[in-house]
This record gives sequence, structure tokens and C-alpha cells, in this order.
Amino acid sequence: MSHDITALLKGATDGDQAAADRLFLVIYDELRIIAKSHRRRWVGNETLNTTALIHEAFVKLDGQDHWNSRTHFYATAAKAMRHILVNYAEKRRAGKRGGGLGPAARRGPAGQ
Repeated sequence: MSHDITALLKGATDGDQAAADRLFLVIYDELRIIAKSHRRRWVGNETLNTTALIHEAFVKLDGQDHWNSRTHFYATAAKAMRHILVNYAEKRRAGKRGGGLGPAARRGPAGQ
């Protein structure tokens, strides 16, 4: 099975759309497990749902063509998911604290 995934990764990076489509179907369940694992670590924080996290990671990984192996791909996908969750949390936290605006900017002109 891992040989098949490596071959599909190679085909997808070489521009074979059929390989890319098949690859997504083959790796989706494993990506779902990785995404659930990362989301469980974010206890108390409302974050992206598992499906959205998988799709965001896949979009982030699209166009990268340096996969050496199945293991390399999954490690990179896991790292992408962590970055997505951190970025999402930082954006939410910034929004709760004025969205990056200082106190004077929130009050309006002349302290109104």
C-alpha cells in the first residue's frame, strides 16, 4: 500500500490528474486521523472542523512537488495542519482584542 501511495504522489507531482484524484481518495482516511489527533490537542478552543482542516491542508500542500515518500508526505501534511490551527487561533485571538487596532483607533477620531 505504501508503494502505491508513493507512486501516486510521484504521478500527481508530475501533473497526472488521475493520479492526483486517486491519491486524494487513498490518503483521505489517514489525513482524517491526523486531523482528529491535532484537533483533540486544542481542548477548549473552537477551531476548524476536521473536514475543513483536511481540505485546508490539502490546498496548502497543492503544488508542492518534493515528496520523497509516503512518510514524508504525511509528516508534511501534519505540519501543515498544525500551522493552519495556529494561524486560525491567532486570527481569532486578534479579533477578540480589537483586531490589531490600538485603543485610540477603536475610540475613533479625537477620542470619541
